[in-house]
Amino acid sequence: MTGRHRQPGLVLTDHHFDVPLDHDDPTGEHIRVYAREVVAAAREHDELPWLVYLQGGPGFPAGRPVGRDSWLDRALEDYRVLLLDQRGTGRSTPATRQTLPLRGTPAQQADYLAHFRADAIVRDCEHIRRKLTGDRPWAVLGQSFGGFCAVTYLSRAPEGLAEVLITGGLPGLDADADAVYRAAYPRMERKTLAHYDRYPGDEAAARRIAAHLAEHEEVLADGTRLTVEAFQQLGILLGTGDGSHRLHYLLEDAFADTPDGPRLSDAFGEQVAAILSRAHCPLYALLHEAIYAQDGEATHWAAERVRAEFPQFDWSDQSDQSDQSDRHDADGGRFLFTGETVHPWMLHTHPALRPLRRTAELLAERKGWAPLYDADQLARNTVPVAAAIYHDDLYVDTAHSLRTARAIRGLRTWVTDEYEHDGVRAGGRAVLDRLLRLVRDEA
Repeated sequence: MTGRHRQPGLVLTDHHFDVPLDHDDPTGEHIRVYAREVVAAAREHDELPWLVYLQGGPGFPAGRPVGRDSWLDRALEDYRVLLLDQRGTGRSTPATRQTLPLRGTPAQQADYLAHFRADAIVRDCEHIRRKLTGDRPWAVLGQSFGGFCAVTYLSRAPEGLAEVLITGGLPGLDADADAVYRAAYPRMERKTLAHYDRYPGDEAAARRIAAHLAEHEEVLADGTRLTVEAFQQLGILLGTGDGSHRLHYLLEDAFADTPDGPRLSDAFGEQVAAILSRAHCPLYALLHEAIYAQDGEATHWAAERVRAEFPQFDWSDQSDQSDQSDRHDADGGRFLFTGETVHPWMLHTHPALRPLRRTAELLAERKGWAPLYDADQLARNTVPVAAAIYHDDLYVDTAHSLRTARAIRGLRTWVTDEYEHDGVRAGGRAVLDRLLRLVRDEA
């Protein structure tokens, strides 16, 4: 269904495209990809260059705009914007526990999802670009995983690009999943300890919740079983600009007094369920480690394996938690949050993932992943590129990003600690304007 709608100051147009599931087999099965065109109402009929927005993830659709908020306000001054729901997300042939059984067995589902990485997303973009622009190059704004896709775009189809803007999304060109998580766990520890410095009482609150979960089964309203490990994953909030404050407010009202003693409150559980749910983004779990796989080897649950190298994250090694909830253990142990990791236990605790357990296992065991980046092509790049790199980004390793920045010819960087990973949302207009001046050599 195609439609055109108006909001104050905006004109929104739906677009649907039939693209090959496997672009190497264009006569084979096709899937439908959705994108929303956004243009300033005053410029609806102007000839404007296109900018396609690639969302972070993997597994998240593009945002649904309500007016000219955040970065969109600045983009609409120069561009006709295309908000792409990447394949498998949003309205683009969504891949969920409800739809994937239509593909057949778990093995058939895994084979299907092997076509949902950055290389396929880039080829979708090229298919769409030729339909919309008359084969003229367009600009790309890639946030987080969208930036990974943009680097694949620069590697595979630079002729389709007029300019590239990347926010928090310069991947390690040769960093496999093990290397990514080996760098990530120390960042998670630093972010946790920085949070405790800001809110000193929160460690005692977190330890009390963890001790309670170690002794009591708590099932959230959506069916998620809240284990200690699942609770630790609330640390994903610490990678956003307001996340530390949100975590603090969440922890301060966790318990309710009941006839059976203290239990986690419904209000706390409802908020936690919303943060941890994968119902709207199962591909985040199913393909999270596959986005780093390009050496032909299986990922084999890299985050889980690498975590064993960092025993300070293992609450089971903490002794006598209930008696020491307000202080460190004698050996100096701390309660540490995690986040931005996927583990096999999630296939049992998260209701949106339970039916996909075997599919996820097969993807973790899958070999033969093809390269996503072409170092030689990037070294001779001629497309103007600018990237915001957030200092000590929880989600993307800064050192990996800086090495990649040096490997892409002509790329200009803005390294900042003014924003966290969601800087393009939090900083909005200011962040995009800074990148546009960089890419146009106006800074």
